[in-house]
Amino acid sequence: MNRDEAPARLRLSAALDGLAVTFRGMTARSDEYNCPCHWGSAEELAQLKVPGLELDPDLLLRTWDAPDWTDHAAVLRRILPQFAAALVRGLVEPLGMEEAGWSFARGHWQRWPVGQAAAVREFLHAWWALSLTDPDPTVPAYEVLVLCAEASGELSPWLTVWAELRHPVADQNLAEAVWEWECDLLGDQLPWHSRENRDEMCAELAAWLIRHAPDRLRAHGESEELLHLIRLLGLPGPARWEDPHAPGC
Repeated sequence: MNRDEAPARLRLSAALDGLAVTFRGMTARSDEYNCPCHWGSAEELAQLKVPGLELDPDLLLRTWDAPDWTDHAAVLRRILPQFAAALVRGLVEPLGMEEAGWSFARGHWQRWPVGQAAAVREFLHAWWALSLTDPDPTVPAYEVLVLCAEASGELSPWLTVWAELRHPVADQNLAEAVWEWECDLLGDQLPWHSRENRDEMCAELAAWLIRHAPDRLRAHGESEELLHLIRLLGLPGPARWEDPHAPGC
């Protein structure tokens, strides 16, 4: 662990502890139900009504991913400490970060009591801060961004943190993100599946990259090929593909 990374890692550890304390003793509603044929057994459902009981990884995944709980917020509060720890450890596969973000969004966590909403917000911000400075992250920064954007329904707060953080690892993460997103953005598509505001998020992300990425990536020593990809984002769609150096997406 380098000296710059240590405070961010301590912050995330504290945020996970905060979730454990805030949501200790939470359970699903006593009358909560889900289809035995498609979700799981009555015995598994009963586990969600017992506070603090650790769920096996498959049951945890099926629980946060299910879209049809009677009270998704209560179910999410029940599993949130374990769910957050699994996210940080990279244990959400085979599903992606957007699906995990949707689970937060379905719970409408911003409407929860102040202390509960603050604990969730601090977890998201702490994980995002660490992902930007961790040279060997379990989950790439561009995937953490997806979760944070879908969980909160907005991109601006997360991009603002990235823009203000001047750090070589953050710049390396930016380069990796551009390579990951290039073909989607050049096709005016958001690089992940979003439940809402897809076009607005795509335009915001592209505009942010055009404004903030070139100087940072140039100073970081990135290739002219990468810088050219960002220049192409500033052109109208057809002109991008007429460029002789356009990528073969």
